[in-house]
Amino acid sequence: MGFEALVGLGRWIIMHFAVSAEGRPEKSYSTNPFDFIYPPNPTNLPNPSNPIKMSKCFLRFLLALGVAFPLGAMAQDTLTLEKAIRVALENNYAIKIVQGRKEIAANDVTRGNAGFLPLVDASVARNYDTRNVIRQENFNPAVTPITNVRGINNNNSSAGVNLAWTIFDGLAMFAAYDQLREIEAAGQENAEITIENTVAQVGNAYYDLLRQQERLKLLKEALAISKARSDLARARNEVGAGSKVDFLSSQVDYNADSSALISQQQTVANTVINLNRLLTRDIRTRFVTNDTIVPDSTLSLETLRQSVLQQNPNLLLAQRNRNVAYLETRRLKGGRFPRIDVLSGYNYAELNNGPGLNFGLRTNKNAVFNYGLRATVNVFGGFNQNRLIQNARINEQINDYQIEDVRIQLDADLERAYLNYRNSLALLGLEKQNYTIAQQNVVIALERYKVGTSTALELREVQRNNVAAVNRLIEASFNAKLAEIELLRLSSSILEDLNPHPQPQAK
Repeated sequence: MGFEALVGLGRWIIMHFAVSAEGRPEKSYSTNPFDFIYPPNPTNLPNPSNPIKMSKCFLRFLLALGVAFPLGAMAQDTLTLEKAIRVALENNYAIKIVQGRKEIAANDVTRGNAGFLPLVDASVARNYDTRNVIRQENFNPAVTPITNVRGINNNNSSAGVNLAWTIFDGLAMFAAYDQLREIEAAGQENAEITIENTVAQVGNAYYDLLRQQERLKLLKEALAISKARSDLARARNEVGAGSKVDFLSSQVDYNADSSALISQQQTVANTVINLNRLLTRDIRTRFVTNDTIVPDSTLSLETLRQSVLQQNPNLLLAQRNRNVAYLETRRLKGGRFPRIDVLSGYNYAELNNGPGLNFGLRTNKNAVFNYGLRATVNVFGGFNQNRLIQNARINEQINDYQIEDVRIQLDADLERAYLNYRNSLALLGLEKQNYTIAQQNVVIALERYKVGTSTALELREVQRNNVAAVNRLIEASFNAKLAEIELLRLSSSILEDLNPHPQPQAK
């Protein structure tokens, strides 16, 4: 059934209830499933002639419809954590950007970019000129002077191919090539950082959605208890066995629980939007989830610490940057040695002179092949070479400090995350016990209230304790899962070890 059909059905139900309620001020609660959230008030049923009451009733029906048919429950896709991670890796723009930068760094790793290969230039030229000679005299008096000669056309052509190949530069080209490879590896580490952070964010958002859905389910159960209490208080009040104060108090509590449920529905909707944003897709995409929050309680601190030291991309990136700095020092030291180049070329030239001038040559054609070696050495450059080398060595020390700083930071993050992980697991075990006790207490208190051996205040307190206990259990499970995800991210094993399909455990 489509959404429009459901809305039409709601309008018909409202009209039917409004018309049938004429002249019947007293009526027991309806068995309509939508009354689970908003039961009709028998003394204030909507009148078709009153548009304000009709709009309020229709709004209540739509809110109830959101509970009976949750967001995206019609023809929706089931989203698992594994699928969410796959979609994020395919669509996330931050990952696409860092992947593009990695490709640029990979394209730069060539021997030509490092200076190993020769440079070959080819050139072709042809020039024309027209001369007007007013007077030209020669040092030899026997040569007749030239005067007033116009329109002398000359042209010359040239073509050539020249090669320059550096065969020795103090091994700087080898350092440059290794430097390019390290920069490429650093790009890979940057990509790993972005990917793992994205996966961690998706995992946190996914389990946050599961947490909010569990809270929504809890509030629905609490509302059902409030409904049962309200019905019982109403019945007692009608037969004179209970006070109207108890009935009104039950109505106030029921409305408060309804308000909390509506607020939680909004929180769930916001969490869905946030998850869709992380997946870089339409934020209105509808889906359902069937997973549960089950933390892994088998993580070992020593195993995680070894993985951090060997695999964490932030630490590996700092080490790559240190290697780049070391190779930069090597490259600059090569500037202290002579540079030897192999030179060669083939050039052709042609000259054509017009008549009327004593150039001595009418035409001239030359083809020249040359080859040789060229050696250059920096004798004095204002001590700039030494300055650059000193700065490069200081940069090496800075990168050494950064490696140690990253290592200490990761060790501290690991200790904090693992402590949070163990404490969350301990709280989870405790809250499971409290949950069992609170559930039993609710059943007992509700039965006592039905037989009149317990007051409404006692039942409400038991109900609140149950909601608080379940909320603490949900929070403990969620916090343990967040700590687990953080540990997996720090150890760079989040893509392999984050369990996409946990098996539910008995509470």
